[in-house]
Amino acid sequence: MPVIYNHFFNNGFSMGQYNIRKVNPPFVRVIAIVGCDGSGKSTLAMALLEKLAPKMPTQLLYLGQSSGRIGEWISQLPIIGAPFGRYLRAKAAKVHYFPSQPPGNVSALVIFLLSCWRAWKFRKMLRQSEQGYLLITDRYPQGEVPGFRFDGPQLAKTEGGNGWVCMLRKKELNLYHWMASYIPVLLIRLAIDEQTAFSRKPDHSLAALHEKTSVIPTLNFNGAPILELDGRQPADEILAESLRSIQSALS
Repeated sequence: MPVIYNHFFNNGFSMGQYNIRKVNPPFVRVIAIVGCDGSGKSTLAMALLEKLAPKMPTQLLYLGQSSGRIGEWISQLPIIGAPFGRYLRAKAAKVHYFPSQPPGNVSALVIFLLSCWRAWKFRKMLRQSEQGYLLITDRYPQGEVPGFRFDGPQLAKTEGGNGWVCMLRKKELNLYHWMASYIPVLLIRLAIDEQTAFSRKPDHSLAALHEKTSVIPTLNFNGAPILELDGRQPADEILAESLRSIQSALS
């Protein structure tokens, strides 16, 4: 059975199943979908877009930091693409697997620019929300746990480094705190176990999937209203429950 966690604020007032007060920044017209790889985020996002778009202006946006997609694009560039793509992926991987070592200047800059790319997409989302669109996002940034695997700040996993690295680390952390301060009207979290996730995503590391299935369920997302669903359930059941909760959240 799905579980919805109430959104509590001090001095708030009750409205249906949520306690809401005026906040700054405010709620944004966003339905965020989070969960481990293989939990069905993309499938649910596309199904929601198909159902909601005929009823209201709706857009779908991927809010991951896109390092894999950017690496693939760079790798396709002539002559320098493949080696440069491998170089960037190696730099990012080193920060993840060896966080105790301060990142070098190039690694820190690459990671910071990836976070800037995510922030650019986030600003695009805010503009569309202000224009009256309902945004369905695949993933959502958070500032609680560091690491791109959890949609958090990557440089915050590391310590030390020169003044340049420390400056980039602080700026990246501020970016994520700013993004996380915008609260979606509903966040749908799809739960899944690592073995099921691996059966659906065999190209992913089992260790990485274990890490995601352990950490993502603990995230608070700045107190957002959260609909908890089992990603192993039939897709039509997940969609139906999501639509009911979205209707309630928007009303």
